Amino acid sequence: MAGVVIVGAGPGIGTSVARRFGQAGMRVGLVARTAASIESARAALAEAGVDATGAIADAAQGTQVTAALDALTGQLGVPEVLVYNAGLIRADRPGELGQEGHLAAYAINVLGALTSAAHLAPAMSEAGGGTIVLTGGMPEPDPGHTSLSLGKAGVRALTMLLAREYGPAGIHVATVTVCGAVAPGSRFDPDRIAEHYWRLHAQRPGTWQHEVVFAGEPAGV
Repeated sequence: MAGVVIVGAGPGIGTSVARRFGQAGMRVGLVARTAASIESARAALAEAGVDATGAIADAAQGTQVTAALDALTGQLGVPEVLVYNAGLIRADRPGELGQEGHLAAYAINVLGALTSAAHLAPAMSEAGGGTIVLTGGMPEPDPGHTSLSLGKAGVRALTMLLAREYGPAGIHVATVTVCGAVAPGSRFDPDRIAEHYWRLHAQRPGTWQHEVVFAGEPAGV
């Protein structure tokens, strides 16, 4: 069976994406910053009949990320899908956050995605191709969330860079731009959002989209 690896396997989008792909019969690998986060995700997935393997890494630390990806690849094989869902969400206005704070946010929001994709894409291509999906957001910059706005702008640019670099080698690279706060049962329900990750993966060459903008759906529909 092909596999999916999710970097940033939190209780929202990360777990919902893992559930969606796992229920389709794919092996699931999870990367999170703490063992508690991994065990929480695994317990939620087990309720849906999905087994998952976890590895601990701080998304801001490149060597930790690559070691975690290598560990999961060793156990599950080269994945067909990589999802980068890690992000640092906080409120900060222009001038409020120092340089070190901005660098720390950028390391998680953008550089972790670059590290993950560049590390796995060559092996994915050699194995026959695959899909890389980055979780985006902030379609319009918000001065109340400056570091996040800069990071998500970086994710959009990174998506196109990766698509041009690895697309010819059979890797579909895309971002899902989520336009609101994610919460179960809301317009931004993570299970609804996860369907778009699956839909992107199911697209065939020649029909590939590089961005899906999820502006919310009425709850209960």
